[in-house]
Amino acid sequence: MAKVPSRAEAYELLTRYVKSDNLINHALAVEAVMAHFAERFAPDEVEKWRGIGLVHDLDYEQYPDEHCQRVKGILEAEGWPSEYIRAIQSHGWQICTDVEPKETMEKVLYTIDELTGLVVATVLMRPSRSILDLSVSSLKKKWKQKNFAAGVNREVVEAGAEMLGMDLDEIFAETIKGMQKAAKELGLAGEAGDL
Repeated sequence: MAKVPSRAEAYELLTRYVKSDNLINHALAVEAVMAHFAERFAPDEVEKWRGIGLVHDLDYEQYPDEHCQRVKGILEAEGWPSEYIRAIQSHGWQICTDVEPKETMEKVLYTIDELTGLVVATVLMRPSRSILDLSVSSLKKKWKQKNFAAGVNREVVEAGAEMLGMDLDEIFAETIKGMQKAAKELGLAGEAGDL
């Protein structure tokens, strides 16, 4: 039987395969949002959702052309449970895998992965450089500017929200809340984080 990886094991694995500070920060942002959504949808599985969020892009830096493909072998070799692996592969659905998000956890990862990038880009443009005072309406303004953070696949976020039966405002609000909980760790606490 596969072991349940701890947060420390997940982080160690992440830093073994990922060296880019930006990718590690992205992993930490997704981890924070996954943990936040887990508190709502699966309070007994926060650690599981957190670990999946942390290593979801494990193969991206070393194998960008095989993203969501190589991760399967890496995690199998580490003894990770198959449901964790499936969830991670599903976040690349119709982009780089044919693994469709079915479980709530998979749908959340699929939805918020791209969105965290838009949140970070939005925060860094703010005078406060803080997520702590970021509102849904401010994020929506940037969302509507298609040339802002153009690399963010808005269609994926919309499709994910639909899968979850949630409107975009709610997804935005919950994603912001999740990232606010880790504001200092993410370097998004602004001046408040410098005190």
